[in-house]
Amino acid sequence: MRIIFLGTPDFAVPSLQILVENGYDIAAVITAPDKAAGRGQKMQMSAVKQYAVSKNLLVLQPEKLKDVTFIEQVKALHADLQIVVAFRMMPEVLWSMPKYGTFNLHGSLLPQYRGAAPIQRAVMNGERKTGVTTFFLKHEIDTGNIIFREEILVGDQETSGELHDRMMHIGASLVLKTVKAIESKAIELKEQDSFILSGEELHHAPKIFRDDCRLDFSKSSLELFNQVRGLSPYPGAFFEMQLLSGEINMIKVLKAEYESESVFMSHHLTSDNKKLIKISTKDGFLVLKEIQWPGKKRMTTEEFLRGHSLPQEFTLL
Repeated sequence: MRIIFLGTPDFAVPSLQILVENGYDIAAVITAPDKAAGRGQKMQMSAVKQYAVSKNLLVLQPEKLKDVTFIEQVKALHADLQIVVAFRMMPEVLWSMPKYGTFNLHGSLLPQYRGAAPIQRAVMNGERKTGVTTFFLKHEIDTGNIIFREEILVGDQETSGELHDRMMHIGASLVLKTVKAIESKAIELKEQDSFILSGEELHHAPKIFRDDCRLDFSKSSLELFNQVRGLSPYPGAFFEMQLLSGEINMIKVLKAEYESESVFMSHHLTSDNKKLIKISTKDGFLVLKEIQWPGKKRMTTEEFLRGHSLPQEFTLL
């Protein structure tokens, strides 16, 4: 079977790798154009391109997926199947091209968490279970008929980064299973609505924006703890502190614990200036375990307090 693989970040690499290692004919790898990154603004290849180049695979990097020259180039490859893992929205002229169609690997148990950030949103919402799904593309995003789903339990303390690293390997195995099933014509497609339980609420997974990362200490300590987990290590939950001078510092919280107990008032920071920083919430405390102070690297709260002291006067915003 001749396959075109579309993907960009680290999450997609194991899926491409497992296909290569199982001897599949990869006609081309389509990924994002190189972009400038880092202090020196050097051009960087995507994770998928780095792997593809190491295996001498043909790499295509179109700026626009509807570009006529690019479409003709893809058509000339005569692929039987296209596989999408962590890529951008595709035009129908592209995803409808192969005779076996195009399937996508999604980081949730569809139809739950349709959207760009399913792993982060699931952890932010405190889900105890999530999963990976393969489905065929159609017009509406993340709504196509399901091929396979595999459930994954989420650890009580697990961050979205840790879950991401587990899911990308589980997802790669599901991609291989899906390709083998398509090859042998042993698939039974199911509509997504058939997986919705009676009375079940569907959650969405839109892209993460800055406001999603701001900690609101009028929320419960558990909600804030889940927000920290869901946004760690990137982009990171944060709160702001205004100094007496008027300067505003943004402090990222990458790891935390929570305590549920009666408090007099939320939104107050306390510290022993040795190893403890915690902020009162509506029903307890968010205990900061790993933070990133402006201009500093990520460090444990104890490491930070060993070399720095908190401002004498400040207001939490």
